[in-house]
Amino acid sequence: MTLNDYILSIKDKRIAVIGIGVSNTPLIRLLLSYGCDVTACDARELAQMGEEAFELIRLGAKLKLGGKYLEGLDHDVIFRTPGLMPFDEHLVKAAEKGSIITSEMEVFFSVCPCRIFSITGSDGKTTTSSIIAELLREAGYNVHLGGNIGHPLLCESPEIKKDDVVVLELSSFQLHSMKCKSDVALITNISPNHLDKHKDYQDYIDSKMAIFQMQGENDRLVLNLEDEQSEYFKKHAKAKISYFSHLNSVENGCILENGCIYRINENGKKIIMRADEIKLPGEHNVHNYLAAFAAVDGYVDDEVCRRVAMSFSGVEHRLEQVRVLRGVTYINDSIGTSPTRTLAGLRAMKTKPIVIAGGYDKKIPFDTLGDELCLRARKVYLTGATAEKIKESVFASKYFAASGLEVEIIDDFDDTVHAAAEYAKEGDIVLLSPACAAFDKFKNFAERGKHFKKLVMELE
Repeated sequence: MTLNDYILSIKDKRIAVIGIGVSNTPLIRLLLSYGCDVTACDARELAQMGEEAFELIRLGAKLKLGGKYLEGLDHDVIFRTPGLMPFDEHLVKAAEKGSIITSEMEVFFSVCPCRIFSITGSDGKTTTSSIIAELLREAGYNVHLGGNIGHPLLCESPEIKKDDVVVLELSSFQLHSMKCKSDVALITNISPNHLDKHKDYQDYIDSKMAIFQMQGENDRLVLNLEDEQSEYFKKHAKAKISYFSHLNSVENGCILENGCIYRINENGKKIIMRADEIKLPGEHNVHNYLAAFAAVDGYVDDEVCRRVAMSFSGVEHRLEQVRVLRGVTYINDSIGTSPTRTLAGLRAMKTKPIVIAGGYDKKIPFDTLGDELCLRARKVYLTGATAEKIKESVFASKYFAASGLEVEIIDDFDDTVHAAAEYAKEGDIVLLSPACAAFDKFKNFAERGKHFKKLVMELE
């Protein structure tokens, strides 16, 4: 089925699109171009949306905005935004009345004409997705990278060819209750995350399973041998399983052994490269490459893998060096939206940084983060909704008394950055790694990272 076929099949239906954001706005425009009856729903008021709303009205959309935007949903087809879970009471009631609940991403899977590599996990999925896309491009494939990484692909699907390859980063929000089939599925790791949205931790774990549940025996599932959930996933998988590991050997996949990365498959065990040849800093990026190399086995040869790892500079907002000013290095790790991501960033630093952390509260614990900040940070500036929670975790750490760590809370983000810059001296690192989502003050981590970079570049 093509995208054109799909839209024609729902052209005479009443359609609601929930969330006028990055993924759904192109969809709304496309549906309107076919003359579909579209109601666009969003929690924001008209004044908050500005010209964007008036443009959709001019194109023929009906708007349902504000606090009651989910009430009375009875449309034939409802496209949910990723952040609105399928078990939301409004969606459940609509489904009971006969509404079809779907999403931009679910439809993309049904119309995509080519092979799909799908990546999910609690940490590392953006970098790993980007590495996989870079590996495949270097190997000669025409690659389309999208999904949770911020680039919707549905409206571009007519331009995707059968011999192309799609690489998708997928969140638990997107995967929850979704039907999708990937040629290669990869789960980087699992740790508590987004517990403000999921019913509980098990619901979060189970949401990730959608990435492989429709795979067959000719597909591939790549799992982290050291992750405690991998055995659980294995029991439910039908695809061939490859593993990546930095501690143990595997029958099929990629391992780290004596400082070198090896690929193991039916052709035996072969060295790809030394881990210290990887351009991206940090042990976590060695893990990302182990996962990526395992995923592209059979698609990308060892020499291409090595060449990309030695040259690829990484993705925006992940340990991104912004500038060096008067001997102070400013690093943007805004994509560090969970404690484990921030831990990885801290461990990649060559000297104890001045850390800026805090943000939206996803109801996840900060215990381990408190320990790591005491051990690895020179000073911590906290801002946002979780500032007090992170401060409490630092003060509760068994390492706090001996660390001498200073912790300061400043509500305003701009003031926080300026305070950190004023405190820093030559040789210091100022690291923005929030350990939290950005929704308390920004649309997303990318907007937060860009604003941080703007503030840093304006420093004199």
